[in-house]
Amino acid sequence: MINPPDEWLDHQPDPQDEEDEEIIWVSKSEIKRDAEELKRLGMEMMELSKNELDRIPLDEELRQAIELAQRIKKEGRRRQIQLIGKMLRSRDEQPIRLALDKLKNRHNQQVALFHKLEVLRDRLIEQGDSAMDEVIELYPTADRQQLRSLIRNAQKEKTTNKPPKSARQIFQYLRELAEA
Repeated sequence: MINPPDEWLDHQPDPQDEEDEEIIWVSKSEIKRDAEELKRLGMEMMELSKNELDRIPLDEELRQAIELAQRIKKEGRRRQIQLIGKMLRSRDEQPIRLALDKLKNRHNQQVALFHKLEVLRDRLIEQGDSAMDEVIELYPTADRQQLRSLIRNAQKEKTTNKPPKSARQIFQYLRELAEA
């Protein structure tokens, strides 16, 4: 029997080499879940309008695929969604997800603002001048006289069971103040 050289016997495997060579196994199920998630992302983008799509960082090829999918019906649409999912696999989807979240969040913020303005309008109609100070504090550019006139008209409409035209005008005025 031939003995190996002494340097072979002294050599210990370096743990760093083992870490570099470690292979991460991914199950087929996980790959399929990831692919389905990318298809859902593609479908979400298909639901967007042209203006909303402009706000999402897409390359030209992906954008054309999405626009085509928006025009296609039935089986062709399903196949186009598959293609979009496949295209997304080779791209960094994180910027796309961030842009979509911003679009959704902006909508949620707008709904919350409208709710807040509706509550403020109702309080103005109920409490009159005592709630006016809060509006002036929130929106210093508000015209106190115009607001008083609208409040008086809204209170009158409410007591005579007329349509709430002035209440809508108060809301519109508050919305303009909030957007300014």
